Amino acid sequence: MADEVLGIDVGGTGIKGAPVNVETGELTGERFRIKTPQPATPEAMVAVMGEVARHFNWHGRIGVGFPAVIRHGIVRTAANIDGSWIGTNIAEMVTKETGCAAIFANDADAAGLAEMHFGAAKGKSGVVMMITLGTGIGSAIFLNGAMYPNAEIGHLIVRGKDAEQRICGYVRDHDDVWANEKTGKHLTEYFHELERLLWPDLFVVGGGGSKEFDALAPLIHIETPMVPAQMLNLAGIVGAALVGAGIGK
Repeated sequence: MADEVLGIDVGGTGIKGAPVNVETGELTGERFRIKTPQPATPEAMVAVMGEVARHFNWHGRIGVGFPAVIRHGIVRTAANIDGSWIGTNIAEMVTKETGCAAIFANDADAAGLAEMHFGAAKGKSGVVMMITLGTGIGSAIFLNGAMYPNAEIGHLIVRGKDAEQRICGYVRDHDDVWANEKTGKHLTEYFHELERLLWPDLFVVGGGGSKEFDALAPLIHIETPMVPAQMLNLAGIVGAALVGAGIGK
């Protein structure tokens, strides 16, 4: 089908994919997942992405959400993947492995696209910021639906320290508890800085923080409206498919 794209969501523990109808956001096949190889080197991970494509006997377009800054198909950062990725033309490698045209985007950007088109931010104009809270802070920025790619605002400096390290490090040290007063205070300071610098119209909170949103949100004292992500585990795959379809560029 012309409106079907294979979406692949690459994570630190798993690489999963499914064909997606990019008009409706619905998966048209059962999600397929393979554990992320360790070490997560380019050759090993590309082989797994190829295995996902072959599982679906795929011959069309592929979109991939990848945990790094991607510029013109080339990996520029490696915060949570093997350092040998930096400088690798991942789009070229996966296209060669699968025989299909592959387009890549940062994983938070892909998840944000899914929320903009089918989730919590559907139909929203102005500046929308998707913030994913997990082992790190992912971020995506949209202006009237158009994406500003590779925004690494999870690394904003707050009180002289990288916000991701400050917030996520505290949560890790306290058994992944997002909804407590201390976490709320750290997040209030972080979101307030985003307000002060970028003046968003809406925050969409994804990741682990979204699962405890009802308890966490009252602890964050900011002016900008804040809503939980709706696409949950499907956001990465659906957003990757949108990337593959050239939507949001």
